[in-house]
Amino acid sequence: GGKIAGVYVSDGKVSRGAKARVLRAGQVVRESSISSLRHFKENVTEMSAGFECGIGIEGVTDFQVGDIIEVYRMERK
Repeated sequence: GGKIAGVYVSDGKVSRGAKARVLRAGQVVRESSISSLRHFKENVTEMSAGFECGIGIEGVTDFQVGDIIEVYRMERK
């Protein structure tokens, strides 16, 4: 197990398995996939804007207060 960040979803939605980048002071610290998504003690597959949840990102072990997590999805067109 890695570290889990407690977050507030401010816009859109977060899905387990989606891509994410961690921004610290405007710089990308890490870009990876969401490995864990929890709401209270329950594992969930998706969280919508307006809710708090816990997010684990593969390879990230040093979340800091003020980090911003951008979640995105790659699509083929």
